Amino acid sequence: MSNLLLHLGLGIGPDWVDWLVHPDAILLCLALEWGYLYAARELRPRLSDAGQLKRSQALLFHAGVLTLYLAGGTPLHDLGEEYLLSAHMVQHLLFTLVAAPLLLAGVPSWLWQALLRLPRVLPVARILTRPLFAFAQFNALILLTHLPATVDLALDVALFHFAIHGLLVVAAMLMWWPILSPLSELPRLSYPLQMAYLFLQSVLPSVMASFITFSDRVVYPFYAHAPRLWDGLDPMSDQQIAGGIMKLLGSIILWSFMGVAFFQWYRREEAESRGLPWDEVEHELDELGLTSRR
Repeated sequence: MSNLLLHLGLGIGPDWVDWLVHPDAILLCLALEWGYLYAARELRPRLSDAGQLKRSQALLFHAGVLTLYLAGGTPLHDLGEEYLLSAHMVQHLLFTLVAAPLLLAGVPSWLWQALLRLPRVLPVARILTRPLFAFAQFNALILLTHLPATVDLALDVALFHFAIHGLLVVAAMLMWWPILSPLSELPRLSYPLQMAYLFLQSVLPSVMASFITFSDRVVYPFYAHAPRLWDGLDPMSDQQIAGGIMKLLGSIILWSFMGVAFFQWYRREEAESRGLPWDEVEHELDELGLTSRR
């Protein structure tokens, strides 16, 4: 029954190019959009200290929801679930390194602050968003979800697969918090520490990707026996492509954020060397949409 509710395919035909309707992805995305619009239109007027919802924030959030749908509701999902490990890796990259930072940056600070006012939320949030904890929990989950036994179970049990995807997005948002935090109560790292944090984050998955890429056997039994879509794309080739995606594309995204942190650090040092108050400079950059602080 859970398989029917969560991964109901309403396409016609067995080919992956038939666009299957995934109610789980559609309902999740609609729920996120409804919650966001409700907060902006109904909740914000009730909060005395709520600021404006910037258009850039709304666009980032909508882009994050769209990314979730692309990863979980399009043929990419069916490719990863039934045929290709490489498609599975693209899914996870979209969930953790694209959708998660977009969603985090798209939520305005006044909404986060309203959530933190709920009983016992702030003490728990302080623990969850500590850089060491955020880093450790995300990488531990990445490791656990890429173990062969976990992958095979997720591909066999739809509800478990859906839960893993949800956990990955939440864990990734916590991982990104020290980089993108909009709150002084739960501050982001300094720019040099942001670069060190992102560098380490780019190294650990690369080690795992190397094991997948250079293994002399097919790591995941499910994909060893999955139907082949194209001649020449055997399970070993698919696995090598998957490892390359995990290592190269992930590193490109993380190093891009490192570059942003470096240039913001450089601008700060330049402003301070000229005797300019950095807080005022950063506020002006923020108003122009030139910083990651939202």
